[in-house]
Amino acid sequence: MKKNTKNKKDNKPKTKEEILKYEIAEELGLMDKIKEGGWKSLTAKESGRIGGIMTTRKKLMKNKIIEVGGQSGLRKTKGYDNSLAHRT
Repeated sequence: MKKNTKNKKDNKPKTKEEILKYEIAEELGLMDKIKEGGWKSLTAKESGRIGGIMTTRKKLMKNKIIEVGGQSGLRKTKGYDNSLAHRT
């Protein structure tokens, strides 16, 4: 008898955003917790931390693309602290 794989969730990331989310969760040491209980098992603090790091990295990637595109320096936007771009 063939297993019904249609209902089985595929836990592998598919989009660039999901890949980034998984990478950050791994860096924070949360993958065991996620594998056991899913993303819903994370606390609000843990989820917020992942989201915050994702946002920061997306901004940094966007700025790198702008720099590579021929513009010098970091892009200055209202409310964005360019000093964050130098953190690791």
